[in-house]
Amino acid sequence: MTALTAAALPQIAQEGRVAVPDYPLEQRQVGIVHIGVGGFHRAHQAMYLDRLMRAGRDLDWAICGVGLLPGDARMRDALATQDGLYTLVTKAPDGSREPRVIGSIAEYLHAPEDPEAVLARMADPAVRIVSLTVTEGGYNYNPSTGEFQESTPEVAADIAADVTTSAPHTMFGYVVEALRRRREAGTAPFTVMSCDNVRGNGDLARRMMLAYAELRDGAGGAGSEPMAPWIREHVAFPNCMVDRITPVTAPEDVAMVEQDFGIADRWPVVSEDFVQWVLEDHFPTGRPAWEKAGVQMVGDVEPYELMKLRLLNCSHQAIAYFGLLLGHTYADEAAVDADLAPFTRVLYMEREGAPTVPAVPGLDLDAYQDQLMERFANVHVKDTLARLAAESSDRIPTWLMPVIRENLAAGRDVSASAAIVASWARYAEGTGENGEQWPVVDRLRDRVMGAAAQHDEDLLAFLRDEELFGDLAEHEAFTRPYLAALTTLRERGARALLRELVQTL
Repeated sequence: MTALTAAALPQIAQEGRVAVPDYPLEQRQVGIVHIGVGGFHRAHQAMYLDRLMRAGRDLDWAICGVGLLPGDARMRDALATQDGLYTLVTKAPDGSREPRVIGSIAEYLHAPEDPEAVLARMADPAVRIVSLTVTEGGYNYNPSTGEFQESTPEVAADIAADVTTSAPHTMFGYVVEALRRRREAGTAPFTVMSCDNVRGNGDLARRMMLAYAELRDGAGGAGSEPMAPWIREHVAFPNCMVDRITPVTAPEDVAMVEQDFGIADRWPVVSEDFVQWVLEDHFPTGRPAWEKAGVQMVGDVEPYELMKLRLLNCSHQAIAYFGLLLGHTYADEAAVDADLAPFTRVLYMEREGAPTVPAVPGLDLDAYQDQLMERFANVHVKDTLARLAAESSDRIPTWLMPVIRENLAAGRDVSASAAIVASWARYAEGTGENGEQWPVVDRLRDRVMGAAAQHDEDLLAFLRDEELFGDLAEHEAFTRPYLAALTTLRERGARALLRELVQTL
């Protein structure tokens, strides 16, 4: 067994089971600061950069990871022990595996421990991109109105704070303060690159960052000159679409890397073999040559983005709650369920999701949907339904609600979407059909479970949360199939509802 460190790479390479970085780690220079280093970032953006470095280029674009939360100390410790290295194992549907050690993360900083080090790194002229995977909820906006939520406690604290005496706590605080320092030093601004699963992620990041900056300017704590006009004029926020199914690392994954590949890795990453990144080519101060690593650099990301959000992400929500209610644990089980599979592939994807997706250049949308079902059914990835069902109050309003509204406006059927929302409402009751208890993981856990607890008195209680659903409870074209679905779920179960819905196929 070999502990993963930079010094151990020659030995790992000699054993020949795992590909290791063949570029000089000591020559890496940080050019990207990434906020929110998790499994997805390490399986996706960091992997693409590692590809470039293995091709003998872009060593000046290495990543400095930043963790903003106290719990991110675990990632700091894992990467520090391993010199920033980790093992990525991709798994294909046929069971073949490809392990490789990734070396593109040169540094990791834990903001709660040393906020000044984070700000100094972000203000460094060598850093030309700040990228983000902070989840859908990290943008601090109301999904129904699109407005920035200035009353969120940590955001409000950053808005009111004096930058000369107080360290920031939020993504917004760090980005705006680092940009302020760059402006004062005469350093060109970095590009802010959102890699989260929201429509127009770059546009959203720009709107929310500007909203925060305007509030800071108004509070008088952001320095002598307003920041918002400068950010609006000088800072780029490209849009992108990212895709790779990456489950949470399980103890079994750590054991697999040890037993099968001989590497003791504190936090490896396991993902599917499929990967895609479509990125708007708008980087005024430069970027890595991502196109040489397989990234699609385009002028307009939206068709790809809508395809992924409305077909993959929404379909994940379709199988998540229904799958759990049916007694499944993993996505691959739910994806081949005799009743849930046709519901997802035909009733949701084909009939409700696909009509809201514009033509995607060079892509067959039917073939893409078939490919999604094959990816979901990959038995080797073992993506948990619990992961897919987490943080639903960020995901359903962000991903599925636009599909519902567009179909309602066009007079199209929304029965499948209504059933998905109803399955979330039933799941939020917290108890399964056979008495199973599950932890509802959600930033609004108490609120959504409280609404679901009112179903005996009011079957529309869950739908009345205007922050999540707007005025959807007033649309009879939606509430009719929603009430029918929720009633069947509560009285006869998920299997009965799915069979009712698919029997017309």
